[in-house]
Amino acid sequence: MNDPWKIIKELESDNSRLFKEGVVENNLNNIEFQEGLSMCLDPLITFGVKQVPESEQDGDGLKWDDFKKDVDLLIEREKTGHAARDLIIDLMSSAKKDQWNDWYRRILIKDLRCGVSEKTVNNVAKRMDLEFKVPIFSCMLAHDGAKHPKKIKGDCLVEYKYDGVRVIAIVKNGKATLYSRNGKIFHNFPHIEHALSKSEYNNIVFDGEVMSDDFQALMKQVYRKSGAQTDDAYLALFDILPLKEFNEGKSKLSSIERKEELNKLSKSFENAIKLVDYEVINFDEKNGQDKFASMNKEALEKGFEGLMIKPNDNYYECKRSHAWLKIKPFIEVTLKIIDIQEGTGKHSGKLGAFHVEGDDDGKFFSLSVGSGLTDEEREKFWASKDKLIGRLVEIRADAITQSIEGEHYSLRFPRFKNFRGFKKDEKI
Repeated sequence: MNDPWKIIKELESDNSRLFKEGVVENNLNNIEFQEGLSMCLDPLITFGVKQVPESEQDGDGLKWDDFKKDVDLLIEREKTGHAARDLIIDLMSSAKKDQWNDWYRRILIKDLRCGVSEKTVNNVAKRMDLEFKVPIFSCMLAHDGAKHPKKIKGDCLVEYKYDGVRVIAIVKNGKATLYSRNGKIFHNFPHIEHALSKSEYNNIVFDGEVMSDDFQALMKQVYRKSGAQTDDAYLALFDILPLKEFNEGKSKLSSIERKEELNKLSKSFENAIKLVDYEVINFDEKNGQDKFASMNKEALEKGFEGLMIKPNDNYYECKRSHAWLKIKPFIEVTLKIIDIQEGTGKHSGKLGAFHVEGDDDGKFFSLSVGSGLTDEEREKFWASKDKLIGRLVEIRADAITQSIEGEHYSLRFPRFKNFRGFKKDEKI
């Protein structure tokens, strides 16, 4: 069997996907290569070290079983700090130079540097009919609520969607590791890691957004493009579940039950850890709909990214799910139809747009609205266009804009929602 470091060098020699898959296929029955791939590519296996030096000289050679035994001390955090550093130096001194630099070291830094990902390995293993599989890091993701309005119903948790960086914090052996939504490890927020590195949080997965008042500085720190520090950064949590359930891909507790667990635990949180604000709303009731409209307005005023809607009885699943819906904040204004314009092209002989004007919330608006209408509505409204002049319509938009002259306000991406009232100037 080929030495794994030689396989890595071969993989580096050609950038072709088919070539790489072929090399992996020829060597995936090599147990050391297989286990090393798993150790490196499994995002939940971490070593608690940030720097691993390259070797400048040959040792006698390091057996894979001996490497695994010692590295397990790092994985289980039985060796940390100076003890971990000394262990790595001892391992490096024992290994041959190429063996260390091209194999063992790359495992420890979690980067094979040869263009092989967990997807590559899993595709090959499936083709070879092997049970072996590298776990793929996955968290729960939302769908666009605007595309699934019928799913917004009943009792739901409604959260403010913060404009930050998604972070999954996993605590094992009293040490927190921060991951991106794709499984990339963040080393950029040591104060947040420290706040969650407590034995009482062992085997818990925290899901949230890292926030800062200076978003640009936050991005620079995430991607290490400068020495900018965001000491005010904090982790705003919105979910929690046991590590075992996260690994299995689904929680056993519902949304509301997980919130209760998170609220209980929050009593011990440090300043770097906060909770995302939320409300329980029944969308089937008028007061619930009014509360949602109020939260939407507040999301706009506070500059949030929007709102998240999650049914009370929803279970956390490590995939994109319709159970979570993200709603962009929107503007709603009520204005008067002063003119009706015929459409062009496929809308010729039908309503093209309403020209609307009026005061709303102390601002005078003047704009045309042609979106949000079905073909049937365009025909119907055009046939009765004379009766529609003077009617009040509710317009939904993404933001308020101002004319170049500053004489009036307009709306970004205005959409017709409905008529307000049954008579001219009637607002209900």
